[in-house]
Amino acid sequence: MKELFVRLLSGLFYVFLLAISINYKYAAILLFFVFGLICLSEFKKIIQLKSVIPHIIFIALLIVFISGQLLLETSEVVDKLNQILLVFTIFVQLFLIKDLFSNKAIPLFNSRRFLLTTFYISSPFVFLILIAFHHEVYNPNILFSSFILIWVNDSFAYLIGKNFGKQKLFEKISPKKTVEGFLGGLFFSCIASYFIATFTETLTFTNWLLLSIIISVFGTLGDLIESKFKRQANVKDSGTIMPGHGGLLDRLDSIIFAAPFIYLFLRITLYVS
Repeated sequence: MKELFVRLLSGLFYVFLLAISINYKYAAILLFFVFGLICLSEFKKIIQLKSVIPHIIFIALLIVFISGQLLLETSEVVDKLNQILLVFTIFVQLFLIKDLFSNKAIPLFNSRRFLLTTFYISSPFVFLILIAFHHEVYNPNILFSSFILIWVNDSFAYLIGKNFGKQKLFEKISPKKTVEGFLGGLFFSCIASYFIATFTETLTFTNWLLLSIIISVFGTLGDLIESKFKRQANVKDSGTIMPGHGGLLDRLDSIIFAAPFIYLFLRITLYVS
């Protein structure tokens, strides 16, 4: 009972901190800066990388891309830089998806460790912030709604998987995840997208429906990929900063993996609308 109470309390504090901070532009940027540093430190321990270079790269990325967004909102140069970073990030993530479906361990030679810390952890935090600038001026609704879809997906995937799950999704990597749980999380995320579209008036229902599918699929892949990293490192959690939950990366693995794909989808909607 005590463990459940601690888990509930730390989870509520995390949601409260995120919900309050995300409504204010500079508070949100500061929060994701701190979250990014913590997640980066946790991931470095998992892949046994002691260099400070990933932290320097992370800080540089945030300074360059976020200050560019704040100071030069409609600059073509900033837009091109965002596109270049997006291409590199998605390219690395697609390789990680390939590694997920392979029976072999994820290769962790030295240069790839730096690629992973840069494009698997650091650059997605840039895109998390850029999502809130989808309409050029800061608007937290799309970003916070994306978090809500992640939470809906994870919650119902757990509940349905626990009560009705029979067919394992990736048994060797995450034995508790089931196909039924994944489909249940996806289904209820699609339902949640209707209410988000209705009450936020940010995107059309069709776009929110497509986003819910993107978030559920890539969020689940992100969770599984982090699980494979942890299994390779023989650790249960990425850290201990959140009592009852593990590390911060354990809580953010889904959204940071989905963030570049959310940003890509939002860019596409601008061109086709």
